[in-house]
Amino acid sequence: MAGHSKWANIQHRKGRQDAKRSKLFSRLSKEITVAAKMGAPDPAFNPRLRLAVANAKGQSMPKDNIDRAIKKGSAGEGDDYEEIRYEGFGPEGVGIIVEALTDNRNRTASEVRSTFSKNGGNLGETGSVSFGFDRVGLIEYKAEIGSEDDVLEAAIEAGAEDVQSGEEVHTIYTASDDFAEVSKSLEDKYGEPATAKLAWRPQNMIEVSSGKAESMVKLFDALDDLDDVQNVTANFELSDEDAEKLAG
Repeated sequence: MAGHSKWANIQHRKGRQDAKRSKLFSRLSKEITVAAKMGAPDPAFNPRLRLAVANAKGQSMPKDNIDRAIKKGSAGEGDDYEEIRYEGFGPEGVGIIVEALTDNRNRTASEVRSTFSKNGGNLGETGSVSFGFDRVGLIEYKAEIGSEDDVLEAAIEAGAEDVQSGEEVHTIYTASDDFAEVSKSLEDKYGEPATAKLAWRPQNMIEVSSGKAESMVKLFDALDDLDDVQNVTANFELSDEDAEKLAG
């Protein structure tokens, strides 16, 4: 199975160091509220809510915050959010998928478009990027749960398709249809994961040149910082030298 890139490991480490906890918790709360509003308030009978709660716990979100978000959604409170996907391009043709939950489609579209244009990218049409990505299940555990071989064996037995182990995390990929079953099997063995969600996985990666590396990371981070954005995925990688320099 494929090896884990050095940049991915550095992203995890940098993400923890730079994390704005209130912003992260706001995103998690929004997803929990939307999930509870769309289905049953009990995670046992609402797969989307179960995943949202699992992700929140994986990020050490306080139980009171989780319960408050569920109650808000089950009571029908809060704004009505719309799920929207934007697709665009960064420097050197890097493909970027932006997923948002918004109560104002026009505002979010304007912010996303402006962020692309201000940072050397451009917004594309729906489908212009996603054809180069696969929709998969993504499960992440901290590296200390077990060795690379042990986690690989457990993941294969559970029905996973791929495992990438690095210094910080084990990343497990599943077919989208198998996601719930694999996630449950691994949770029974290792406990709640740090991340468990459906995600976009690039079919091919583009190594960005040193001259464009900083611009690419700046664009990615600017999109990720938008209030309505829940997830940003891109098919770029950096040289070890650039990755270390930008992480430092």
